[in-house]
Amino acid sequence: MKLHTLRLAAVAGSLLLTTACDKDFLDQVNPNQPTTESFWKTENDAIKGINACYSGLQQLGTYRRWSHFAFDLRSDDSFSQSPWGELADFTRFVQANYDFEVSQNLWRDHYRAIWRTNQVLANVPGMPIGETLKKRVLAEAKFLRALYYYNLVTLYGNVPLALTPSDPANLPPQATEAQVWARIVQDLQEAKPDLPESYGGSDTGRATKGAATTLLGKAFMQQQQWASAATQFAEVISSNRYRLTAAYTDNFRHTTENNSESIFEVQFSDAKLGGNDGDDATSSEGGQRSQFWGVPGAGFVDGEVRPWVVNEFLREPTATGGRDPRLAATVFYNRRQFTTALPVDGDTLVYGTGFLRRFRGNARDLSRIYWRKYQTDYYRTFENFDSPINHRVMRYADVLLLQAEALNEQGQTSTAVPLINQVRSRAGLAPLTAGSFSQATLRTQLMHERVTELTGEGQRFFDLKRWGLLDNQAGLDQLKTRDSDFNNFRLNRSRLLPILQTEVDLARYQQNPGW
Repeated sequence: MKLHTLRLAAVAGSLLLTTACDKDFLDQVNPNQPTTESFWKTENDAIKGINACYSGLQQLGTYRRWSHFAFDLRSDDSFSQSPWGELADFTRFVQANYDFEVSQNLWRDHYRAIWRTNQVLANVPGMPIGETLKKRVLAEAKFLRALYYYNLVTLYGNVPLALTPSDPANLPPQATEAQVWARIVQDLQEAKPDLPESYGGSDTGRATKGAATTLLGKAFMQQQQWASAATQFAEVISSNRYRLTAAYTDNFRHTTENNSESIFEVQFSDAKLGGNDGDDATSSEGGQRSQFWGVPGAGFVDGEVRPWVVNEFLREPTATGGRDPRLAATVFYNRRQFTTALPVDGDTLVYGTGFLRRFRGNARDLSRIYWRKYQTDYYRTFENFDSPINHRVMRYADVLLLQAEALNEQGQTSTAVPLINQVRSRAGLAPLTAGSFSQATLRTQLMHERVTELTGEGQRFFDLKRWGLLDNQAGLDQLKTRDSDFNNFRLNRSRLLPILQTEVDLARYQQNPGW
């Protein structure tokens, strides 16, 4: 389901934004504009309503662009040398203007999407439609609301918890982090029973029971509720609906989307509907990460990779003595910068040209490490702003590693190792021996495994928070050795973004500590 089909069906864009007007001479109701009174009548209305909730995933402040800056570039595996100083500072934990464009987009687009889910949840229960569709639509809305809050609570902490459609006279109360997590868990627990195991045809890409179960497990993980998380991941694994793809790169290409490893994806398309970044029927719907992180001459180079990430891949050869193939799938880099006895991997092209040839004569570009994941180099020679590659929000390899972590934290170390080996096997690495690890050493091993499998996929910031590395000086000192941007990180402040100052001023929300 490429969601342009959903959005075009849903965009009454204003459909969820309009109410009936007073009928005076200068303020007439547009007969072509749906209102809350004329809408919410038929099954088609319910589907349009939930489709509009999915379109929130494609906005600038969510997975189209800025969420990658918030979750990846503010982690220790990535950084930015963007010429837009305010953007680069945002990734370096330096932010003077709380309301600058990226912050506004992150906040606005998440809450606009939540507002839409709340309208579905408020209006669909009373609609005269079939119960099966009604339950499914409501479950989809709860899943999506949980996902949006999952991002918001991680970025901002104590956020307003809006559970009903917006009313200008009533501002949603600011909730504690614990209260937001509790609502996320409740929404997902309520969504699971009414979501199908799978979809087909044009509905491919909607939230499934597996997606809700996985996100529920991840929510428990972020709260360090290991046993509850393990129960959810065990359910996903035992369903036998998911398996690792044969090729690692299948997870980052538009030709292999919604595959056996995919649990939930944001559906993107590079179809040029209108070329703007709005939220209406004329908006293009491509992902823009590839444009902003493309190499010099192909993109904007606003996101780069720290050298320690490459060294993580080079720590261990494959079972046949080669390089971990995930390295070439993850980054473009100058292999001459890294001393290793391993043979050069065969994939040396950067958008069709060898790395050294492409950047010869430019010492600065030769020394940089660029993201390859989600780039369109496998079929283009440059980025063109709108990428058709779906963003994989959740995939099965993550579930296997998270289940291993949850089991290890409960002292079930030997049981955890075979799960890790499933992920290592695809990369051609030798299996780990279960009896050779203590809980502490397997915890360290898992940190390594999550880098080599998942780096650059929006998971790292969640990992750093879950592992407590942002909460104390020892963790911060560890991060500083890998990423100099963490020299700007201030304990008890930088783990959260500042709430928009306009929101604080207008709604009298309490600003996050230290800001």
